[in-house]
Amino acid sequence: MDRETLSTLFDLTDRVAIVTGGTRGIGRAVAEGFVAAGASVAVASRKPDACAETEAHLVAMGGEAIGVPTNLSDLDGIAALVARTAERFGRIDIVINNAATALTEPLGQFTPAAYAKTMDVDLRGPVFLSQEALPHLTESPCASIVHVISAGAFLFSSTQATYSAAKAGLFSFTKSMAAAWAPLGIRVNALAPGTVLTDMITNNPPEVVESMRTASHLRRFADPDEMVGPALFLASDASSYVTGQVLLADGGLVPH
Repeated sequence: MDRETLSTLFDLTDRVAIVTGGTRGIGRAVAEGFVAAGASVAVASRKPDACAETEAHLVAMGGEAIGVPTNLSDLDGIAALVARTAERFGRIDIVINNAATALTEPLGQFTPAAYAKTMDVDLRGPVFLSQEALPHLTESPCASIVHVISAGAFLFSSTQATYSAAKAGLFSFTKSMAAAWAPLGIRVNALAPGTVLTDMITNNPPEVVESMRTASHLRRFADPDEMVGPALFLASDASSYVTGQVLLADGGLVPH
């Protein structure tokens, strides 16, 4: 290992990444980090205005980027996202499955609509996006899928059990995809953030927010930018011998 080789480990020059939920929070920070590392980025979000604003922001940073309005519960929309990305950039090397919804429903009071929405966005969407991108990833010499799950996948929740279950299911798919697609040269890993200061956190009652802030060993929220390093590690050559794993970036929240 020398300085020149070391400098290439986190370099994403000429690589193309899809980042879902890429217009705010963790997804936007990751999209910015990937552009700064040299990647071309397609950001996906349900809101067209947010996609357009984020695209302009990433281009202003000096990057190549497109914003593609996409509802992860719409399989046709997922196919369109992959097609648009491949058409614009000519390849797909990285998929960051970050989009998620966390609806609060106590156990015993589930509604079919809320249950279906959480499962569609948090589990079915990432699985089918990965599958849709598979032909392009197979052609890439540096293919990487990163499922952004949650520390909640390893913890109980009495009010967001569906969210936790969907994220735990996505971790299970991480292990299976890693095994199935390793012969194709595709690495698949999961990133499990803890309490990151995003809208998903601040939309809770103040007492819940404070409880979440102090729950980990570090006793603070993470900034979304603190997820860029872990995501870049899993997406880049720095983790070239890592697959089927989960990286907990949770401040020590999950007990071992």
